[in-house]
Amino acid sequence: MTLSLYNPVLILLAPLLSAVINGLFGKRLGKGVFRLGLALHVIAIAVAIQILYKVVTGGPSVIDLSPLITPGSGIFGFTLLIDRLAAVMMVLISVITATIYIFSMNYMRQETDYPKFNVLLGFATFVLFCMVSSSNLITIFVFWQLVSFVLYLLSYQYSDKKTMQGAFKTFMTLRFGDVMFLLGIALAYSVYGTLELKEIFEQVPSIKTTYPLLGGIDIHANTAITLLIFVGAMSKSAQFPLHVWVRDALYAPTPMHALLHAGIINAGGFLINRLAPLYASSHIALHVILAIGFITVLIGSATMLTQNNIKRTLGYSTIGQMGFMILECGLGAFALAIFHLIAHGLFKATIFLNCGNIIHKARQDPKLPAGIFSEDGGGNNEENEKFSPLMWATGFASSLLLPLLILLAAHGALNIPLMDFQGAVVFMFFSWITSSRVITAIYRARRDVTFVRSLWLSFLMIFALGAVVFAYLFAAESFTYFLYPDHDTVAAYFNAAALPPALFDAIIGITMLFVIGQWVLDYKSTHGRKTSSRHRAQELKTWLYVTLINNAYIDDVYARLYSLVTRAAHAVEKKYLRFLP
Repeated sequence: MTLSLYNPVLILLAPLLSAVINGLFGKRLGKGVFRLGLALHVIAIAVAIQILYKVVTGGPSVIDLSPLITPGSGIFGFTLLIDRLAAVMMVLISVITATIYIFSMNYMRQETDYPKFNVLLGFATFVLFCMVSSSNLITIFVFWQLVSFVLYLLSYQYSDKKTMQGAFKTFMTLRFGDVMFLLGIALAYSVYGTLELKEIFEQVPSIKTTYPLLGGIDIHANTAITLLIFVGAMSKSAQFPLHVWVRDALYAPTPMHALLHAGIINAGGFLINRLAPLYASSHIALHVILAIGFITVLIGSATMLTQNNIKRTLGYSTIGQMGFMILECGLGAFALAIFHLIAHGLFKATIFLNCGNIIHKARQDPKLPAGIFSEDGGGNNEENEKFSPLMWATGFASSLLLPLLILLAAHGALNIPLMDFQGAVVFMFFSWITSSRVITAIYRARRDVTFVRSLWLSFLMIFALGAVVFAYLFAAESFTYFLYPDHDTVAAYFNAAALPPALFDAIIGITMLFVIGQWVLDYKSTHGRKTSSRHRAQELKTWLYVTLINNAYIDDVYARLYSLVTRAAHAVEKKYLRFLP
């Protein structure tokens, strides 16, 4: 075996060596050691790109790092599976961690324990590389656990009470998901007799084992295993109702936030993709994933709008985006979930690393933003604005009719089989909704009465619609078949996630009515017409705002549950365990 085949080993050793060097010599040698650590992170990027190139041109490779254990015969075999998914994740992880390392060299240079942060960052990078390339469920779980421990240690500000409370809450929430993950692994071993992913996937279609539940209902073994493992993914990727740890984890240093929100929190999407053949065997599990992702999208995105703290806003934004990622997995679009993961990771790392700069500039600005304390509250009175019927009619027609025409054009130009799979129709519909929101935003930004300006804004609407739809469909199509070159595999994933036709049609119909209703209400508002339910709608908005700003009172529910469990434990201890010291 040539040395070039062991490049994945080099990518594991580079960040680990950086951690060791920073730990041993960081305080004594200072910047020189930090620069050497940076060089090792850059080497990891170069090797990751080389690995991706070799996988694309030469196919996946398997590297055994457990010479004393024959792969497939034991539980704890450590074998690297370097396929396209692992290679893409390695490139993403190496780029993000190197960027955070560079940022930290200046941002945290005055911290007394700064070398400790670099040690933990290098070790976290090593652990993430091992996790995404492991070919064994138990080794994935081991590194999954180590990620949680490193996340706790990266809270860093051990003397700050709120920081440590948030870190402890994060640690304990993740432990619940990890227990379910471990139960899923134990059940998988009892069913398949192995924890090697390749051997599990080969046995999945032939498994007929079922387990009885309450009410005489049986659950298939594949479904039980996938749902248990999914709970682990829910906790790590902040899915409802296990998303409560994100808000309290925001007291840690900014570089740690960038690593968390751009990398670690994406682990759930990766895990489901790594086990995609197993999840594709259970349409029930995929439907549950879809429902959880949808609820998380609503809660995360809506709560984000009520926050007045920039880091909390970004935190809830991450929850909403993780919901989209999990939702895409539930639709069978596993590759698109990875595409979403990459885009969100790069975007959120940049945002978090820059938010401190924004906060600093806001504190130094002697002037308040203009318009906050104006007589109308800084906003425009829609009822007094001039109204263009042509503008409204164009926006309404564009939202309802043009998306269909542009999607059909994309179908022909990009050769995308939009109507072959239900999941593809959902993404087509999502493109329509996204484009409609762009159109609505442009329309509300300025209502001009002149004919020329109305035509110009109408052109912007159509251009935005076309750009969004073509870009979205092209990215989805290209990346899907890059990550999963076998078209039959992609089709099988979409078919496994198909919803019952009646439910699917109902969802589409309700969403269409929602979009049409928005335009109708906007039309009435511009004409000064008051709807009969306007007062009730305002009360509902107020109630939703108060509920969301308090995180839907989920923290209160958990606090009460914790109190009940604690009191029950004390009662048991007092009555039955009095003899214990």
